[in-house]
Amino acid sequence: MTSRTMPPTDVLVIGEALGDIVDDGSVTEHVGGSPANVALGLGRRGLDVALLTQIGRDTRGSRIARHLERSGVRLLDESFSDHATSTATATVAADGSADYRFDVQWRLSPAPLPVSPTVVHTGSIAAFLEPGRHSVLAHIDRLRPPVVTFDPNIRADLLGSHPEALNCFRESAARADLVKMSDEDAAWIYPSMAPDEVARAVGNLGPRLVVITRGARGATLTTATSEVHLPSVKTPVADTIGAGDTYMASLILDLLTLRGHPLDVDTVARMGERAAQAAAITVSRPGADLPWAHELAGPEVSPPSPEDLDLGLRYLPGQRR
Repeated sequence: MTSRTMPPTDVLVIGEALGDIVDDGSVTEHVGGSPANVALGLGRRGLDVALLTQIGRDTRGSRIARHLERSGVRLLDESFSDHATSTATATVAADGSADYRFDVQWRLSPAPLPVSPTVVHTGSIAAFLEPGRHSVLAHIDRLRPPVVTFDPNIRADLLGSHPEALNCFRESAARADLVKMSDEDAAWIYPSMAPDEVARAVGNLGPRLVVITRGARGATLTTATSEVHLPSVKTPVADTIGAGDTYMASLILDLLTLRGHPLDVDTVARMGERAAQAAAITVSRPGADLPWAHELAGPEVSPPSPEDLDLGLRYLPGQRR
């Protein structure tokens, strides 16, 4: 049975889930991994979301699975392996920013998956680390979903040379309709470019919407026809873990709920405003504790058909994948 004969899934997230160990003077452990956080955020907002990841059949892996499932995330059976579950250790500074150390393995089977998603999201370690990254691309190419979203979420300590990483980034971005990155990601990937130049360069690879977040300084959302600058939402900061993943999840949700609305300036601005409001909730509490639907105002979840999504994005110039 092929994926196209399977019951439809709103979003398939492909990427790492790991133990996120936080050292802020005392040591605690949360479920982490940027793609897993995005899946969790979508599940908490009421979407039908599946996750393809790599976790071990160990205590940490079981804890991760339970945590994600309680938030409505469906882990695919292909996610479980005999390897130990990966970890990331975040040392939190006085301003709430985090520095990471990783113990990560990333291997996936490229065999066909039992899902038929409207959106595939990937990014972070999964898009760069061998040998799994080639399997990620193979899944996207086989599934050919109506929408692909990508967040590089650069972890420089795990990457090879800059030219190799840049090639990995371009391969994933060229498949995407939406690319979100932080200003730090943008500066690492294109060190000689200003942020607006980065947005144009990434847009030229194929994405219809490029978003660059700048922490407390807000975000810029760029299409082929417009550029929207938005401030951040002021809130007390516990730490910044999961903020970008919350922003990403909100953008994905909006792509699914807009039902063919064009990505004009007003629509893009509303997407950015809702994403910033959601991220403000996450940074106000420790760890990647993304908001639930009842904590946020916004449209009810009502995913469109693939045809509706295509209509919603087609008004922008550029070649479809």
